[in-house]
Amino acid sequence: MKARRIAYWVATALTAYVFLAGGAVYLTRPKFVTDELTRLGYPAHFVLLLGVWKALGGAAVLAPGLPRLKEWAYAGMFFNLTAAAATHAAAGDPAFKTVTPLVILGVVMTSWALRPESRRLRDGAGQAVGRPAPAEEAVGVA
Repeated sequence: MKARRIAYWVATALTAYVFLAGGAVYLTRPKFVTDELTRLGYPAHFVLLLGVWKALGGAAVLAPGLPRLKEWAYAGMFFNLTAAAATHAAAGDPAFKTVTPLVILGVVMTSWALRPESRRLRDGAGQAVGRPAPAEEAVGVA
């Protein structure tokens, strides 16, 4: 259990760092970021929009509680990173520009998969959503 907790926090810290730092850079709107997004075909206002979303997502995965917000943050990160990979691939960029977001996505998905019970959504019966049922329930043994 201790190894799982350490792996969760390492993956979550890396996820938060990538999104908080990326969000901060995007919010300052440096020329290299606006030029790159324009080259990829995105409108200039996307820099600010992505900056806000990235920063909020990075903060959400670190915040205590708020399981529904965390689910939305992880979903947003999935959409952001898969869109980044697809955009770079469609633009004919070098492979590392397509692979890098997918590697980061692997870290994000690790954080999501290893999150503790206290950070998961609950159904009406108080059970964590997205967790496999215990073996006895899965086979119908009471």
